[in-house]
Amino acid sequence: MRKIIKTLAAGLMFGLVSTTAWAVPMSFVEGTHYFPTAEKLNIAEDDKVVVVEMFSYTCPHCFALEPEVEAWKESLADDVEFVKVPAIFRDSWLELAKVYYAAEATGDLAMLHPKLFSAIHVDKRRLNTEDQLLDFVEEQGVDREAFSKAMNSFSVKGKVKNALIMSRTSGITGVPAFIVDGSYRTNASSAGGAENVFDVVDMLIEQAR
Repeated sequence: MRKIIKTLAAGLMFGLVSTTAWAVPMSFVEGTHYFPTAEKLNIAEDDKVVVVEMFSYTCPHCFALEPEVEAWKESLADDVEFVKVPAIFRDSWLELAKVYYAAEATGDLAMLHPKLFSAIHVDKRRLNTEDQLLDFVEEQGVDREAFSKAMNSFSVKGKVKNALIMSRTSGITGVPAFIVDGSYRTNASSAGGAENVFDVVDMLIEQAR
């Protein structure tokens, strides 16, 4: 009888240990799941933890992750500032960065952002040059001349320059990538999959707090 009781007790204890283990959040390790930025980035906001997603419209992984980014963004607390920054690793990405910031300036970003992704990845359109991009935005009912002026404005050029600097100094080698508090970077590959990347970012947000 005592042997049976001991066996049952051991089984119960194993069940408790197993349940506890599953309840503990996965731990993420610096140098494996996330890395320091190549240098500290000056992206601080007063009383805010800034999370930057670096992306490119031409990147299929960015396109695939976009719905999950939008859903996760809605869960962020008030003390977290989420910012998208178009990465610039080639000349055509520079033109796309100009479009992103011009659309932001003209108030057309919410409309143009998903349409640009869809045009490139669903419709397979080549949108690499300024003229091709202006043709596209004009097709969406945006004033071509006004948008062209925005693309080449001083403020947009300044934001594109900052995006270029961040692309070069953050240490990222591909997109999509996330930078938290200007100090740490991660992506789906280092996080162990797209299903983990937001858990890593959430952990880094807590660490920054």
